[in-house]
Amino acid sequence: MGYRVAVVGATGNVGREMMAILEEVNFPVDEIFAVASRKSIGIEVSFGEKTLKCLDLATFDFSRVDIVLMSAGGDVSKEWSEKIGKQGPVVIDNSSAFRMHPDVPLIVPEVNPDAVEGFRKKNIIANPNCSTAQLVVALAPLHEEARIKRVVISTYQSVSGAGKAGMDELWNQTKAIYGLGDSTPKKFTKQIAFNAIPHIDVFLPDGSTKEEWKMVAETKKILDPKIEVTATCVRVPVFVGHSESVNIEFHSPMDEDECRDILREAPGVVVIDKREDGGYITPVEAAGEFPVYVSRIRKDPTVEHGINLWCVSDNLRKGAALNAVQIAQLLHERGLLERTPA
Repeated sequence: MGYRVAVVGATGNVGREMMAILEEVNFPVDEIFAVASRKSIGIEVSFGEKTLKCLDLATFDFSRVDIVLMSAGGDVSKEWSEKIGKQGPVVIDNSSAFRMHPDVPLIVPEVNPDAVEGFRKKNIIANPNCSTAQLVVALAPLHEEARIKRVVISTYQSVSGAGKAGMDELWNQTKAIYGLGDSTPKKFTKQIAFNAIPHIDVFLPDGSTKEEWKMVAETKKILDPKIEVTATCVRVPVFVGHSESVNIEFHSPMDEDECRDILREAPGVVVIDKREDGGYITPVEAAGEFPVYVSRIRKDPTVEHGINLWCVSDNLRKGAALNAVQIAQLLHERGLLERTPA
């Protein structure tokens, strides 16, 4: 017997990916509902061989379902997630609305699965930021072995992290630069085509951006509050796939061979690390795939116990939709999901 599942924000990039992955991993679904804002009522989305018409978020009866995959943005989640949770289903929220709430687990199943047990306080589980999710999958097995003291991250984040509007802007600007249209920025603050923008989300008083703050705060909540984390987040002209340059300083010795061996055995990680032309992963190869890929593992000689590595993953999958579905799988495997009566 399967579950009744509602996907809120079903017309967006991540919502569509959630539905694709539910079908791809054969999650036990008895019935699925595509839910969106009123302007999207009737828009058709696919679930396997089925075509579903979007239903209205404002009038949908959530007491009919067991699981809600929420991917409609922070404002929508703040308005709806707690209301939905009180009706019975567990809400797995992809937005930033509840990530740092003390009564809401922030889960990456390969890293902190036991933290899921506390979700009943609000019936909400938070999905981390896309750049955080792939980072902690790579850091967790290393931290368990040698304890991480400090991490410095520079991200190279694809435009799909800004939704369909971000992808459209890159496509349209690329065409426009060759004389086929207007290249004026609309979604981003500067031209994204053939450029790199060191600005994701809003600026904070200390000069960092909210995206950078999210990486710091979420890594500490998921992994260990004692780890020092600093990040610079950059938007680059890539359609799908976030990349990260990661510098790790450990409390105790960790050489590059040991690091490579640990990561090869780690859940959710694939190591592609040959010191030759093309012996590393790029976003093009990671797009459409499940794992977090790690390459360019090497010693940092400027600190006593330092390692550099390159980390790449499909931000719409492990960074969002896949992680949400894996949380649902974790709840199912642990017997924590209740099926509503028919």
